[in-house]
Amino acid sequence: MSLHIYDTSTRAIREFVPVEAGRASIYLCGATVQAPPHIGHIRSGVNFDVLRRWMARSGYDVTFCRNVTDIDDKIIRVSAAESVPWFVVAERNQRAFTWAYDTLGCLPPTVEPRATGHVPEMITLMERLIERGHAYASGGDVYFDVQSYADRYGTLSNQKVENMRPAADTDDESCKRDPRDFALWKGEKPGEPTWPTPWGPGRPGWHLECSAMATKYLGPTFDIHGGGLDLIFPHHENEIAQSQAAGDGFARFWMHNGMLKIGAEKMSKSLGNSLLIPEMVQKVRPVELRYYLAAPHYRSSIEYSEEALLEAAAAYQRIEGFVTRAAEVIHDVDADAPLPQAFADALDDDLGTPQALAVVHEVVREGNVALSKGDKEAVARLLAETQNMLDVLGLDPRSPQWRGAGSDLTPVVDALVAVALEQRKAARERKDYAAADAIRNQLAAAGITVEDTPHGARWELSH
Repeated sequence: MSLHIYDTSTRAIREFVPVEAGRASIYLCGATVQAPPHIGHIRSGVNFDVLRRWMARSGYDVTFCRNVTDIDDKIIRVSAAESVPWFVVAERNQRAFTWAYDTLGCLPPTVEPRATGHVPEMITLMERLIERGHAYASGGDVYFDVQSYADRYGTLSNQKVENMRPAADTDDESCKRDPRDFALWKGEKPGEPTWPTPWGPGRPGWHLECSAMATKYLGPTFDIHGGGLDLIFPHHENEIAQSQAAGDGFARFWMHNGMLKIGAEKMSKSLGNSLLIPEMVQKVRPVELRYYLAAPHYRSSIEYSEEALLEAAAAYQRIEGFVTRAAEVIHDVDADAPLPQAFADALDDDLGTPQALAVVHEVVREGNVALSKGDKEAVARLLAETQNMLDVLGLDPRSPQWRGAGSDLTPVVDALVAVALEQRKAARERKDYAAADAIRNQLAAAGITVEDTPHGARWELSH
């Protein structure tokens, strides 16, 4: 089976055939950095990180572009409310997003362009649209003429132009030929940043930014454009319109991840119910939070609850427990061991992570049975399968990302615990079980769990 993905534009699952054989190009709408990220934002990052990892494992040379919208109406409003420059707001929050992506194990993008660094490309795109009769300048602004593209506008969101709401992206609608026309460029306003253009100083519109960046780094036609379901209209609809009207093929597949909700409401900063990443990784470890976000199908909505979060953490700990115990028996894991076919089939079927994780848990159950029987050959095979599957999902507990996630003091703690375990061993050998239990209880009080195994005592930090 080859990779098949659900394409929003055709509303069907299609076989993935890249523009260029052996290569895959992905553009993901990244952060608009007016505030730090909540788990709804980072869900998108995790979902598309799994896609990227699976495509790389499947043999594709992947170029992954994730942009940063660092100038926008929302950023300007925060800037004014805090009485700080707009770039201070953008820089502060971009760093928060980068930290969150890194903390949850997302691979760095191949390229991460900022909107403000691509104004020349935006000007060129507007010039092309004006020359083709699909855009016009008015009062210092530049607008996309929706009626000039009416026969194709609305195909992604499955809407008709006459039923669409006004763009509502300017203070003076009289500058527009049609209220549904959307701003490509916004003319200068007092206190706002500006860049020079042939139509006067101003700043870019949101939709224009992504088209310019996507085509600069991935070419006029590329493979996959991704983002949250809430971006289908107007953002992605407008990207398609302005890019294709200018003569570019643009994205061949459109992938959209579902929303994360609290109490049946879409999570957003405006609702005041955001769960920020630094808060979340105090509830569970980062790898457990990644498991929670990756486990549901990417197109499904997630109804957040702390109970569900802790259940996901417990499920991951069961996997981790097998890997840890098996690694004490098997020291050399075959990194080239084939993946179970059912796991590969699940991911090839529109990135079916629920089914893929079901395979992981089944292999872990078999591995635990093999451990109990002392079947080292089976343990070696099942451990290799488990770790290779977890590597694709970014969840391998023995990867450098997660092995170093506990503390920089791990070597020091390891040495101190080793001394305590030697004292406990000596107490047990002289049958002073009260002293041995006291040492174990002291370690437990310090957050260190000791487990006696056939290979000696093993310790880990309590979850």
